[in-house]
Amino acid sequence: QVQLVESGGGYAQAGGSLTLSCAASGRTSSGSALGWFRQAPGKEREFVATISWNSYARYYEDSVRGRFILSRDNTKNLVRLQMSNLKAEDTAVYYCAASPGWLPLRADEYTYWGQGTQVTVSS
Repeated sequence: QVQLVESGGGYAQAGGSLTLSCAASGRTSSGSALGWFRQAPGKEREFVATISWNSYARYYEDSVRGRFILSRDNTKNLVRLQMSNLKAEDTAVYYCAASPGWLPLRADEYTYWGQGTQVTVSS
C-alpha cells in the first residue's frame, strides 16, 4: 500500500512558476515509479511526467518538456514537480501517482493515486 499526498498548488500568472510536491508513504513507495497527471475541466486525465524509482530515467509530455522538471528524494519519500514558464493551458488538477513499472506513461499502469492539487494559471 502506498499513500500519496500532493501539495503546492495555487495560482500563478502566465510565465510564472509553481512547485508541486508529493509525499509518499508505505512499504513500496521508494521502489515505485512516481508520475504526475493532470485533468482540466471537461477533459480527460492526461500524463505530465514520470520518474523511475531510482531517478535514472524521466519522461515528460511534449507540452511540458523544457518547462517542467521532475525530481525525487527517496530518503525523504518526496517527489517534486518544478513548473516554470506556466501557461493558461497548464490549469488543471494535478495528481501524483505511483506505479510498480519502470517508466509508465498510461494512467492504467499506476496503482496508487493522490487526491490532487489545483493549479490555476491566469493569462
